[in-house]
Amino acid sequence: MADDTASEGPGAAKSRFPPWIRKRIPAGNGVSSVQGMLRQLGLATVCASAHCPNLHECFHRGTATFLIMGSVCTRACWFCAIEQADPGPLREDEPKAVAEACARLGLRHVVITSVTRDDLPDGGAAHYVRTIQAVRARLPGTVIEVLVPDFQGSTEAIATVLDAQPEIFNHNVETVPRLYQEVRPAADYGRSLDVLGQARRLAGEKGLDLWTKSGLMVGLGETAGEIRAVLHDLRAAGCDIVTIGQYLAPSAEHAPVARFVKPAEFAAWETEARTMGFAAVASAPFVRSSYHADQVFERRERG
Repeated sequence: MADDTASEGPGAAKSRFPPWIRKRIPAGNGVSSVQGMLRQLGLATVCASAHCPNLHECFHRGTATFLIMGSVCTRACWFCAIEQADPGPLREDEPKAVAEACARLGLRHVVITSVTRDDLPDGGAAHYVRTIQAVRARLPGTVIEVLVPDFQGSTEAIATVLDAQPEIFNHNVETVPRLYQEVRPAADYGRSLDVLGQARRLAGEKGLDLWTKSGLMVGLGETAGEIRAVLHDLRAAGCDIVTIGQYLAPSAEHAPVARFVKPAEFAAWETEARTMGFAAVASAPFVRSSYHADQVFERRERG
């Protein structure tokens, strides 16, 4: 193992972090190998674009979360490092490139996410389908998890993605309703809940064996009561799997961390979420929506 690194944005001072907010960078060539392969195929990952603190660990494990439809977003969320700009046209061969990367990595659980594309009539739903189909053609039997934007609440877009039959349909609520205007001004809490609810309803109508998933960050200034209310809302929307992790500001220009949540609090939230009936819960400082997604999914239990 190499030196400890702090995990809040480039160049952040270690002294700003409590002792549990530390990660050790793994030694070896695994990270550079994955980075080289991604460059060769011209692929983006949310790991790099969102400055994820788990990048070195995940790349060293030979896994990555693919960011499709470009690496710039049509929305500007105050918590997110992904650049807002004109995304430009879709890359037609991107689905094939993602499938090639999955094959080279030998993935048995693939997580595909995207920037938000409000400029596209379907929000990019058809591009998700093409990517799912390309991966399935190359790696039959692979579990596919999609982490989708809200598609502006479009039932048609949600149904389009579900028709490709991903095993897991993930949409993150990210934070509590009170903080939306501040950190997610172009999003809507009710709409995000409705996306999950629609996915659950449509899956039932289509006879699909679908697992729904969502995630939220803590440490932005929310209260315990607000977190608990979000968890109840997610269960009411039919969400099966939830992830809870510490918010870490990507830079000084992003929303500041209001509080570093202690590991014992994360453990308590995991216990409480399980009592609410979630089939699987991941709750810890470095948990992110796609972090160890394969292991989280394997631990699921039918209610």
